[in-house]
Amino acid sequence: MMLLFHQWVSPGSRKIRLMLKEKNLDFDLQIEKTWERRPEFLALNPAGDVPVLLLEPGAYPLCDATAIAEYLEESFADRPLLGQTALERAEIRRLIGWFDVKFNREVTQNLVDEKISKRLTGLGHPNSQAIKAGYANIHYHLDYIAYLADRRSYLAGAEFSLADITAAAHLSCVDYIGDVPWDEHPGAKEWYARVKSRPSFRPLLADHIPGMPPPRHYADLDF
Repeated sequence: MMLLFHQWVSPGSRKIRLMLKEKNLDFDLQIEKTWERRPEFLALNPAGDVPVLLLEPGAYPLCDATAIAEYLEESFADRPLLGQTALERAEIRRLIGWFDVKFNREVTQNLVDEKISKRLTGLGHPNSQAIKAGYANIHYHLDYIAYLADRRSYLAGAEFSLADITAAAHLSCVDYIGDVPWDEHPGAKEWYARVKSRPSFRPLLADHIPGMPPPRHYADLDF
């Protein structure tokens, strides 16, 4: 049985959880409070962050969401999530980078890190300017999602892919705090509703951070 060390609103952790489910792989979850700097966890990943995946007890630890995702795609290729051709893989990887780098920097860090991560780690009060920037930036990204979804079946093309998983992982974290203006972006909302309805997404919708429950619509497939 695989074991995934994760956090509730870590987009990288959520990406790997979704990917494991899409590939029908069995795994257990263990919350890792990385700010506690547990020696046992640092022995697995000296970088001290999540996700970390153990394929079995005592196995060599797989660290970093991108590296784990590539390993899973290469090792369990019967349910491909990175496309069939070199061109498809290039577009999927481009969008993965868009959300893991650009969206993360402009939205996730400004909203989720400020509102949740700082509270969990005790690293101070939220930065109001960062939150304001996150609110402003998310509209541009939702418009881009709607643009892509209007021209393709899914974000990167005709098939559901790791691009959709990565985007949804980030948005689900922001949605946990109720900061996604869905009603202003119906195209993005329609795409997210389709992704949210996939069986792989159900465990994420059941997540509850102690003392910080999500808004009512978070687990509602019809918003």
